Amino acid sequence: MKYYSTNNPQLTVDLETAVRQGLPADKGLYMPQTIPRLPAGFFSRLPGMTLPQIGFEVLRPYVQGGVPDEDLRLICEEAFTFPAPLSKLDRGLYSLELYHGPTLAFKDFGARFMARMLGYFNAHTQHQNTVLVATSGDTGSAVAHGFYAVENVNVVILYPQGKVSDLQERQMTTLGKNIHTLAVAGSFDDCQRLVKTAFVDEELVTALGLTSANSINIARLLPQMLYYFYAYGQVEDKQKPVVFSVPSGNYGNLTAGVLARRMGLPVAHFIAAANANAIVPAYLATGEFKPRPSVETISNAMDVGNPSNFVRLQALFGHSVAKFRAFVSGYSYSDDQTRETIAQAQQKYNYVLDPHGAIGCRALQAYKQGADVTGVFLETAHPVKFRQEVEAVTGKAIAVPAPIQETLHKDKLITQCGADYAAFKAQLWRLLS
Repeated sequence: MKYYSTNNPQLTVDLETAVRQGLPADKGLYMPQTIPRLPAGFFSRLPGMTLPQIGFEVLRPYVQGGVPDEDLRLICEEAFTFPAPLSKLDRGLYSLELYHGPTLAFKDFGARFMARMLGYFNAHTQHQNTVLVATSGDTGSAVAHGFYAVENVNVVILYPQGKVSDLQERQMTTLGKNIHTLAVAGSFDDCQRLVKTAFVDEELVTALGLTSANSINIARLLPQMLYYFYAYGQVEDKQKPVVFSVPSGNYGNLTAGVLARRMGLPVAHFIAAANANAIVPAYLATGEFKPRPSVETISNAMDVGNPSNFVRLQALFGHSVAKFRAFVSGYSYSDDQTRETIAQAQQKYNYVLDPHGAIGCRALQAYKQGADVTGVFLETAHPVKFRQEVEAVTGKAIAVPAPIQETLHKDKLITQCGADYAAFKAQLWRLLS
């Protein structure tokens, strides 16, 4: 399998190059040259398959020529060691719980797979890599834990200072060893801009072997397809069209879902569920893509004003607004509406939503009012990561899982950083020298 740049389809590389580079030199994003169709028999077997088994069969075409079958099977078995249960809240309404991994967020799927892929590529070489990643919340902790103590890999995580929850910050700043964190005086968009600028800085790329672990890296994105297949296999009432509602910020999750559909997964429709940063819902309404500065919300992992993966979605829909609209609907909600949904889910279903899942749930309920469908919304993070906000709404205490408890008594290891690129570059040299 070859991978092309969204800015230049003639520029193609192999999988290892795409994973190591993260971004092409022309500032595009890598996409698979072909999207394979899975055989019909695969979908009938889904209800009895485990996540590692699904992972092997779905990802195999994308790594052919780069990773032998026996190694890919082992990577999947090591990466996907946790469940992704489907909880039925009501008739035709399901929550896909993606927070049962080590950092209690859906980012564990992609981060753990990418860490093992990079480790595999580095195993028989002296190659050194620096993973540079921007996070608005959960990506940082998932990447930190996924790459912790991986040989020949340093990790530098940028996050907007004061704009992530305390638990999110603790998960990525208390590890040490090869994990370094920079608290940037700015927004997530500033963090993302610094990362993207670094990837076209030839001096840094060459000296540090830069690669990304955001969903801009194809090895982070592809594994996110797996839970769509897994969820579809667990849905009981498939007689009606199946719709997925996806809480969306940088749109890697939605891109992965559309890729899964292109591989043959019988998904009727997707919902792009956004908070006040409603860039893609606005595009679906107007036909114009207009990035703007991000707005701070209680669903902070979705506070993205210029979503990177939009260019991948455009490629998947042939740069046609009409095709995009045919398979994706957009909804956006305020913080007050998010809190209202958390309260309603507690009262009606005795179910605790986090702020991101609440937006996915509310968007799905709105869509179902005009369509007789079976709906699945993605619960992307454990409510405990937003404990103060959720407990204030529900009036009920949330038990703190063991992985979180372990971080509460550790010191945070944080380096302060400005949003100016020159200052960031100097800070990066100091960190890794």
